[in-house]
Amino acid sequence: MPIEKCREDDLEAIVLLEKNVMPSPWTQEDFEYELFHNPFAHLFVFKKEKEVIGYIDVWIMYEQAQIASIAVEKRYQSQGYGAKLLQYALDVMNDDVETISLEVRKSNHKAIALYQKYGFLVQAVRPDYYQDNHEDAYLMTKRREK
Repeated sequence: MPIEKCREDDLEAIVLLEKNVMPSPWTQEDFEYELFHNPFAHLFVFKKEKEVIGYIDVWIMYEQAQIASIAVEKRYQSQGYGAKLLQYALDVMNDDVETISLEVRKSNHKAIALYQKYGFLVQAVRPDYYQDNHEDAYLMTKRREK
């Protein structure tokens, strides 16, 4: 399986990917915190021929989970890799998780369509959510079927 748990030697590639695709990228320190110190974080990478082409960071907190971040390298976008990462994260969540949430830029129509395909619904608007351009975010949630 090309999706695996993130390791320390994947961090440099994740940070570079993040800088290439995210308007407000997380830093090396942010990812180190997720990998080594956040007890709720589950960080996975998608590798194609040993190259990290995507990642997903999921926080699992008892009966709730949050998709903290997901990204795919630009040249691999719109090829199903984001969907595979999302499905993998949903599959590895324990049975106690009832609700999954995430925030997404209102302008990110491709991501919104992907999340809707997986059963996420817009629950609220978070005004002025993103620091780089003060764009609003949609709060999207999904209830898991038991």
